[in-house]
Amino acid sequence: MKTITLYTKGAAKGNPGAAVIGVCVVDSQEKVILEKTESIGNATNEYAEYYAVVRGLQLVQEMFPEETRQMNIELRQENKLVNSHLHATQEIKDVSLIGHFIEIYNLRVSAFPNLTITLVQSAENAQAGSLVTQALDGSK
Repeated sequence: MKTITLYTKGAAKGNPGAAVIGVCVVDSQEKVILEKTESIGNATNEYAEYYAVVRGLQLVQEMFPEETRQMNIELRQENKLVNSHLHATQEIKDVSLIGHFIEIYNLRVSAFPNLTITLVQSAENAQAGSLVTQALDGSK
C-alpha cells in the first residue's frame, strides 16, 4: 500500500489579517512530491490552519484521483485546537470553522479512509512552516 505524508500549516499576520497556507506532500522515502502556498485573504490563524488541511487533502486527491482510498496518508499539523477538533476531543466553538470541519469529514469518508492525523511540534512541520513564513514575509 502506497504511503504519503501531508504536512500543513496556516497562519495570519495580525490574527485576523493577511493569511496564507502551506502544504507539503512527501512520499515514503521523504522525497517532496508537492509544495504549495496560497494566500487566502484575511483570516484568523485557526481558519488558516483548517483551510490548509482542506486544501492539502484536495491537492492529494487531485494528484492521486483513483488511489487515495487504497493509500495510507498521514496528516501532520501543529495546531492543537484543530487536532482536538479532528479527533473529537473538543467541541468547535468558532462557527467559522464548522464548514471546514465538515469538508474534512466528508473528504475522509469519500476519499481518505486510511487517514491518520498526527499533532507534531513546529520543528517536525518545518517544511510547511517554511512555506508559510516565506509567503507571509512576501506579503508585507
